[in-house]
Amino acid sequence: MPHNHRLKIGVMGSASGPQTEDPVARTKARELGRQIAKRGYIFINGACPGLPNDALLGAKECNGFTIGVSPAFSEYEHINEYLSPHDHDVILYTGMGFMERDIINIRSADAIVLIGGGIGTLNEFTIAYDEGRPIGVVTNSGGISNSIPHIVKELCKRELPPNLVMDDDPSILLDKLEVVIKAFPLPIREDGRVRDKRKGRG
Repeated sequence: MPHNHRLKIGVMGSASGPQTEDPVARTKARELGRQIAKRGYIFINGACPGLPNDALLGAKECNGFTIGVSPAFSEYEHINEYLSPHDHDVILYTGMGFMERDIINIRSADAIVLIGGGIGTLNEFTIAYDEGRPIGVVTNSGGISNSIPHIVKELCKRELPPNLVMDDDPSILLDKLEVVIKAFPLPIREDGRVRDKRKGRG
């Protein structure tokens, strides 16, 4: 019998750098968190500072249930070495560092939302893209937020997936994300690249 679990939405974006000081991006991040909580979804992020933390604070304002996926081995390391916030309802201490933590973070969510973002967020995007995960992008939030189509189509010569949606407004973006989550179930195979034509692959 199928279960009707609450959707888990992962929020990823700038943890440091100039985007984290942009009042427009910070306002959008906070509203994104509020909207996730108001819809009864579970909020997930990388237990990091910056825009994902602004989104966390918005979710907590609306009594959302929040999970952080930390790169640290322990609470002590999370706070003292990674200098990261710890206001979540639950924090998973992976001990895996940033890169491997990203995979756990993404695979724990039914869909991810990018806001702002630099190199780390671009890494998270490519993991989600390759694995066929639904992706939402809060546009005009700085960083790579407006560059995803250019990166995928012009630089990488690939197609924008049908389960990628973009919008300036976090509420409208989540409306769009709900549609593609239902319309495009996650692939059975782990690696989305198996959908490519196998030219030159033995």
